[in-house]
Amino acid sequence: MSKVAFVGVGRMGANMARHLQFDCGHDITAVYDVNKEVSAEIAAELGAKDCTTLAEVTEAAEIIFTVVTNDNAMRAIFLGDGDNLLVDSSGKTFINCATLSPGIHKEVYAAGKAVDADVLEGAMASSISQAREGSLFLMIGGDEGVFNTHKEILDQLSVNLSLCGEIGKAAEVKALVNMVMNINTAGLAEGLGLACALGIDIDLICNIFSQTGANSRVLETDAEDMRDRDHECWFSAEHAAKDSGIAQDIANGLGVSLPVNDATKAQYDKMVSEGLGELDKSGIAELTFPGRHSS
Repeated sequence: MSKVAFVGVGRMGANMARHLQFDCGHDITAVYDVNKEVSAEIAAELGAKDCTTLAEVTEAAEIIFTVVTNDNAMRAIFLGDGDNLLVDSSGKTFINCATLSPGIHKEVYAAGKAVDADVLEGAMASSISQAREGSLFLMIGGDEGVFNTHKEILDQLSVNLSLCGEIGKAAEVKALVNMVMNINTAGLAEGLGLACALGIDIDLICNIFSQTGANSRVLETDAEDMRDRDHECWFSAEHAAKDSGIAQDIANGLGVSLPVNDATKAQYDKMVSEGLGELDKSGIAELTFPGRHSS
């Protein structure tokens, strides 16, 4: 089994690490997080080293998973001056599991190639419980040979692997996935909000939606939370705004118009600006149900 390390041990990274060690027998040798309280807790649970430098992480493992929040964080851990993950990284493999721009994945891939390190994208769909169970849906980008070398550990994390193509392609596919998911969530919030304003029973309309063209995966996962105002965070509104923005940037670069995505991003940006960014994406209903929003 492999020596594995994790950079970014929030809810997703920590549960991936737990699964690989407790269920699959890998040795989680090192963890790193900017939140030292979080990293200390998971390090103690796994018996791993709670690293104070990124170079220590690379030294301690053969495969390093990264689960960071945005392009700037990715750039800092791989391309930062002085301490970074690519210090003495020849022969190591980095699997980057976050929804980021295709461009930053390409930058990190090129930097890894320059020092004889392998880099894969492992864009994730699904959520915290799937991370712990090893039932994520992983979209992989990178060299096919590197993918094949590490297919076993990727299979252990995923119910169904998809090799999307060269580096950057998985990020493009994930941007499309989250763009459509966010649009569906915003559309559902508006539909249920209007139903509420009309005095239509929410359970009734959800049942009708489920049997018609208004059905969607989001109806299954978010409708009840929208009704009950239960927005415990599984995928935050802040992340939804970021990911819709990635799709927006990709489209702008191609000269493609995405007016529905633009409107959806504006709604999630509004949540963030009003201090609601830490709510689950279902919290967009707070903007659409009558009596819930002041403006």
